Amino acid sequence: MTGETLQVEQLSRYQLVQTPARLELHDTHDPKVGAVYVDFVEGKAQYRRKFGGGKGQDIAKAIGLHKFKHPHVIDATAGLGRESFVLATLGCTVTLLERSPVVHALLADGLKRALASDDQETLEIASRMTLYPADAHVWLTELPAVAWPDVIYLDPMFPDRQKSALVQKEMRFFHEVVGADPDSDGLLALAQERAKRRVVVKRPRHAPELHGCKPAFVISGKTVRYDVYLGKATAQEHAHQE
Repeated sequence: MTGETLQVEQLSRYQLVQTPARLELHDTHDPKVGAVYVDFVEGKAQYRRKFGGGKGQDIAKAIGLHKFKHPHVIDATAGLGRESFVLATLGCTVTLLERSPVVHALLADGLKRALASDDQETLEIASRMTLYPADAHVWLTELPAVAWPDVIYLDPMFPDRQKSALVQKEMRFFHEVVGADPDSDGLLALAQERAKRRVVVKRPRHAPELHGCKPAFVISGKTVRYDVYLGKATAQEHAHQE
């Protein structure tokens, strides 16, 4: 399939291209911006794995890795899988849900290459990640109670004000090809019903809370914050303690 292009959701501007190295998404109207692709083997993913701060990272604190050992996390809005890879690096078992066929194709390609890596640690991390082409609303609604995860992680679409070329390129792709997440408010309520321990929502630091719901607590960094809501089991534990 080398060089073969597939039209993406009737938007001929963006094309999936299978290169000899990987599957890439190209902007045919502005080729200078470069390709969008998923790479867990090299680049930023590996740099963050080695030098990102481990369990001291804000996302690790939000997920509760100081309390829960090897939790099962559902990344309900997987995107390009960066947070999922970080969580798998930290020992979580991660289920990735992605409803966009385009994004799912890029993720599946990146995960396949990671599972074929010569690096044993990358291989082990990737083996803790399972990807499904699914709408999170449908998936979580149909999920039997025995399979409810410890944590559900949400990173809904939100306009990003950062100016770097990389962010602009990827955000343009997500906004034009994937679209917004108008149903993210309802997803929060459903996630709170299904998560045993926590629901973690990633937000730009000064963005409003999702659905106006006040979180139990917040882990805030320079540009983003993590709003943490208690899942059913944890909320019941707190109620009994009181």
